[in-house]
Amino acid sequence: MENTSRTEPIDLGTAAERVARLAEGIDDERLDDPTPCPEYAVREVLAHVAGLSVAFRDAALKRFGPTTATPPGSSRPVLPEDWRTALPQALDELAAAWREPDAWEGDTQAGGVALPAAVMGRIALDELLIHGWDLARASGQAYEVTEEELRVSEALLTPAGDSSDEGFFGPVVAVPDTAPLLDRVIGLSGRRPDWRPA
Repeated sequence: MENTSRTEPIDLGTAAERVARLAEGIDDERLDDPTPCPEYAVREVLAHVAGLSVAFRDAALKRFGPTTATPPGSSRPVLPEDWRTALPQALDELAAAWREPDAWEGDTQAGGVALPAAVMGRIALDELLIHGWDLARASGQAYEVTEEELRVSEALLTPAGDSSDEGFFGPVVAVPDTAPLLDRVIGLSGRRPDWRPA
C-alpha cells in the first residue's frame, strides 16, 4: 500500500454495521458457544466488541480516561444485560466518531497505548473485521468483507522486518499464498481460517 493509503481517513461504518447484524443474528442459547478465540465464548467476544467500541470511539474523540487507558486484557469482559441495544449503539457511535476529520489527526490512545490517530483508526477497523469473523464463524453466519477492508488489515497485521511468525496480535498461522485474502488475513491475526465449532 502507498503511504497515502496508510494515513488517509477510512469509513468504519460498513464494518460496524456488519458486526451489529451478526450480533442480532445470535440467539441467547448460543452465548456460551466456543469461538476461534480459545479463551472467549461468544458472550465474551460480544462483550469485548462492546468495550472496544467505546474505547475506540473515545480515542477518535480524544476523550482520554479509563475507557482509553485500560489494557484490553486487564479483566475478563462481561456482557451487559442490555447488550442487544447497547452494542449497536456503541458501534454506531464508533463509526460516527471516526467520520470526523479531526479523529485522524495527531496522536490518540486506546487500550493504554498511544499511537498516531491514523494508525488507531485502522486498528479499530481491524478489530471489527477480525472479531466479526469470530462471531460469524462461531454462530454459523455468512461473512463477507470488502477487499479494501481486508487490505487495511493485511497491511496492519503483516509482521515487520525479518520476523515471519510474530504477528500484531500473536503468532501468525501459516496460510498458503494462494488462499483467499480473507483466509490470509485471518491467519495473520493468529487464527486458523478453517476453524469450526466442535
